[in-house]
Amino acid sequence: MKGKQLYMSLIGATLFAALSTTAAAQGTIKIGEINSYKTQSAFLGPYKNGMELAVSQINAAGGVDGKKLELVIRDDNSNPGDAVRAAEELVSRDKVDLLMGGFLSNVGLAVADFAKHKKVFYLAGEPLTDKIVWADGNHYTFRLRASTYMQVAMLVPYAAKLNKKRWALVYPNYEYGQSAVATFKKLLKAAQPDVEFVADQATPLGKVDAGNVVQALADAKPDAVFNVLFGADLTKFVRAGTERHFFKNLSVVSLLTGEPEYLDPLGNEAPVGWIVTGYPWYAINTPEHKAFLDAYQAKFHDYPRLGSVVGYTAIESLAAGVKKAGGSTATDAMIKAFKGLKVNSPFGQIEYRAIDHQSTMGAYVGTLAKKDGKGIMVDFKYVSGAAVQPPDSEIKKLRPADAN
Repeated sequence: MKGKQLYMSLIGATLFAALSTTAAAQGTIKIGEINSYKTQSAFLGPYKNGMELAVSQINAAGGVDGKKLELVIRDDNSNPGDAVRAAEELVSRDKVDLLMGGFLSNVGLAVADFAKHKKVFYLAGEPLTDKIVWADGNHYTFRLRASTYMQVAMLVPYAAKLNKKRWALVYPNYEYGQSAVATFKKLLKAAQPDVEFVADQATPLGKVDAGNVVQALADAKPDAVFNVLFGADLTKFVRAGTERHFFKNLSVVSLLTGEPEYLDPLGNEAPVGWIVTGYPWYAINTPEHKAFLDAYQAKFHDYPRLGSVVGYTAIESLAAGVKKAGGSTATDAMIKAFKGLKVNSPFGQIEYRAIDHQSTMGAYVGTLAKKDGKGIMVDFKYVSGAAVQPPDSEIKKLRPADAN
C-alpha cells in the first residue's frame, strides 16, 4: 500500500511539474506603457490602436516563444513627475517586464533617467529629443522614431535649395523645439554660409499667441520660415498667418506638418507649398505598408496616422527583441538583443544601432498640396534614418562613455 502511495505521489509530482512548466511557457509578457493619452489624444489615440493591432496579431500567431503580450497602460498627463511615478508603479506593483512609451521629449527624458537608475529596459517610441540617445543616453534606453536631428537633417537640403538668405524661426519653447532650431541653424549654416536668422519666436507649448507671433515674424521681413509648431499651436499659427497674408510668396519648411494628426485638422486651410516631413498613408505603395494599412483599416474602420505606425512598430520591436533574446525579458538580455536588432515595419526594415540605441526608422519628406478640401503630401520620398546620422566619431563624443 505504501509503495502504491509513493508511486501515486511521484506521478502527481511529475504531473504538477509538467503543468507548471506548461503554465510558464504559456505565461504573459507584461509591457508597461506610459504616455500622454489625455493631453495628446490626436497622436496617441491612433498610437494605441497601432499597439493593439500588433499585440492582437502577435498573440493570434501564438505569442513570443509561447508567451502572450499584455499591455499595462498608464497616463503621464504630459508631466515628467507623473511619468516617473507611473513607471515606479508599473515596475514595483504591476511587475511589468519592460517599459515603453513617451510622447513629449521632457517626459521621455524623465522615464529614461528612471530606467537608468532602476536598471529597467525602456523603449522610447515617440520622444524626438536628441538627448535621449546622445547627451543623456544610457545603457537601458533605446529609441524608435527618427530623432529631431534626423528629421531636421532630412529637411535642410530642401531648405538650402530654396537659396533664401533671411530665415525666421518659430517653435515650441521646450526641449524638442529648442533642439530642432539649434540643429536647423547649425546644418543650414554649414550648407549655406551666408544665411541669416532674423527672427526667433519661442512660444509656450499649447499656448501660442498666434497673432502676435505672426506680426513679430512679419516685422523681421524674412524670405523663409522654419516652423516647428504642431497640434493646436500649428492650426492657430496657420490661420493667423493666412488671415494676415503672411505666407504669400514666403517659403516655409516645417517639421511634422505632413503627419495626418496635424495636417487633417487644417482641412481646407492646409498651407500649400510648405516643405514638410509627414506620412502620406494614402499614397505609399510598398507591400509592407499595404499589409499594415489593410489590417489596420479592417480592425478599426479608419485610416492610420503616424502614431499608428509608431505604436505598431514599437510592439513589433519588443517582440523581435524578446525572440532574439531567446524568450527572455531580462534587462541585460534585452539590451544585448536590441543592439543591431532588425525589425520589419510598415516603412520597411529598420535597425537599432548599437552605437547610440537609435533606430533607423525614417520619414517621408514632400510638399503640401490640397485635394478635395484637405491637405495632402505630394512629390514625397522616404528618407531612411540611416542616411541622416552624424559620423560615428561625432556620436561617440556626444554620448556618455558608459552609456553602452
